[in-house]
Amino acid sequence: MTSTVRTPEVSVDDAVRAAITRRGVRDVKGAVFQVLLLLCLLLALLILFALIFDVLRTALPVFADRGTDVLTSGNSSVPSRAGVWQGIVGSIAITVTVILVAFPLGVAAALFIEEYAADSRLMRFVSVNVRNLAGVPSVVYGILGFAIFVGALETFTGGRTMIAAGLTLAVLVMPIVVITTSESLRAVPRAIREGGFGLGATRWEVIRTLVLPYAAPGVLTGTILSISRAIGEAAPLILVGAAMGFFRSSATDGFWDTLDGTFTALPVLIYTWVRQPQAEFRELTAAAIVVLLGVLLITNTGAILLRNHYEKRRA
Repeated sequence: MTSTVRTPEVSVDDAVRAAITRRGVRDVKGAVFQVLLLLCLLLALLILFALIFDVLRTALPVFADRGTDVLTSGNSSVPSRAGVWQGIVGSIAITVTVILVAFPLGVAAALFIEEYAADSRLMRFVSVNVRNLAGVPSVVYGILGFAIFVGALETFTGGRTMIAAGLTLAVLVMPIVVITTSESLRAVPRAIREGGFGLGATRWEVIRTLVLPYAAPGVLTGTILSISRAIGEAAPLILVGAAMGFFRSSATDGFWDTLDGTFTALPVLIYTWVRQPQAEFRELTAAAIVVLLGVLLITNTGAILLRNHYEKRRA
């Protein structure tokens, strides 16, 4: 009669911890690497906070002296009358155009690549080039927008208008939307799709009711990244016709007149003011930077809240 000797069960975590303990040299290297990463993080935050502190220190006197007049006044060559209202309107209009164009087209392209297209040499070539387009300098997209949206499609866009600027930035950020959406779709467990097909759902029903809701947080993260880049771009806007000088807009202009007329945006306004010789424009530049950060923060906050909502539903 033989007796069976049971060995105590060892969890994976205990085995990994024991292996690390036995290899003290590797553990020291890991600790040093972790400290270096922490120092890099602290250094990056220190630089960021220093820049924000310097901008706020310069901008707060402007808001203290003029109050909301800085936000409601239009552009002017006189520093005491200059404001960021036209820049705010331009940035918001361009951002809305980017969301309406880049978001649905980018998500649709990613859905086709990941859910419908076969794994062929052509689709791999397309995927590689989409990733390459995400690293193309923004000035190249500005030249592309000038050639297509300002020149070839002038009848539709009106030439050097906010419509052309919004379409140019939509093309600029679309690769980011495609890449982040593709990665989010790949992260959806295969069991979710198989369960939907097992219940008799069609491919579109599985994508609409199961895949997209599960991938929504990652898709919205890509939207946040694309919006952040679009709001801060200046070079493409300058190339497609954003006004770098001083101009006035009539109070009687309608919505379409605003889209079809002379325009500017907060990054272009900042670039215009920082080149002026008057010292007062330096303070106005800092105030415009604070407003730009505020617009970016508000826009990103809305997208983050929407993303968290979908994460809670998925959980």
